[in-house]
Amino acid sequence: MMTETLKLVSTKDGEQIAVWKIVDNTKDESKTDVLTTDAPRVKAQNILLTHGTFSDKQTCLRIAHYLAQLGHHCYIMEWRGHGASSIPTDKFNFETVATYDFEATFRYLFAELKLDNLHCVTHSGGGACLTMFLIQNPQYIDQINSISMFACQVYGAVSNPISYTKILAAKVFTRLLGFIPAKKLKMGPFNESYYTMNQWYNWNLNKDFKSSFIQQSKFETTTINDNTPSTIASKNTTSHTVSNNSHFDYRQHMPTITTPIYAISAKGDHFISPTRGCQLFFDKFANPNNVFREYSISHGDLDDYTHSRIMISRNAATEIWPTVAAWIDEHAG
Repeated sequence: MMTETLKLVSTKDGEQIAVWKIVDNTKDESKTDVLTTDAPRVKAQNILLTHGTFSDKQTCLRIAHYLAQLGHHCYIMEWRGHGASSIPTDKFNFETVATYDFEATFRYLFAELKLDNLHCVTHSGGGACLTMFLIQNPQYIDQINSISMFACQVYGAVSNPISYTKILAAKVFTRLLGFIPAKKLKMGPFNESYYTMNQWYNWNLNKDFKSSFIQQSKFETTTINDNTPSTIASKNTTSHTVSNNSHFDYRQHMPTITTPIYAISAKGDHFISPTRGCQLFFDKFANPNNVFREYSISHGDLDDYTHSRIMISRNAATEIWPTVAAWIDEHAG
């Protein structure tokens, strides 16, 4: 029987973040199902799944059930303001989620539950937040066995004047309205504020991956014992603004993330995470064993997929989820 258990974890800035544990109680807790008849059984793995904007645990729930049926223990983190997490009174963006929500979740998983292995599966902005979190907290990099990123890009959505104009128009529209009406546009169950989305717009329009509140000068001048982005981030607030040129540049530090990464893109995702943008993001990671895969009919796949279908469709369940399970199995610890 599949069970879902909710745990609220506290962030250092006072929010409550929902972490759902998904397990199949009919499975042997120490083993996973084999993927082939002659494959050796491996110890059950712990998997953290995270959604992106406009979403909640539902984006990750079906694949979490699939992985739990294989015997793994799954945890789904919901961003602040989404799902069962608290609704913040202060503005927040992607970097806020990375700095506080991910930190609280990882602290819970490793300090409280004392997990001895962890794999991460992310969709869209969840991958960007995980990347920022690991750069801020490099002590966790070696504790993650593998990462699977669905449709994740940060600074590569603009490839020509048309795509630039589309993103600029979306930014202007969101600013005028104050938020993206995701419910009305059928993009997901949660509207996102202009403040949240503006960071993504700027990354793509400027083709960079810079912090909104960590100054490069502070990172360079802090003492050795204090010289980590996580320490600096905790001393700043998301409302702190400095000139863009002095912002901490996450892209420069992406090669420090050596965890094996399986990056998945969708050919039909033309606006949020086009394949070119996903490839540009993927190329900054350092592990030569990382794998990038675009799913499309022209490659012999079942679908060209869209930004959401790459994660939650029946075709994805048929041909993509098993590859994620295999990636996790390959890097099991």
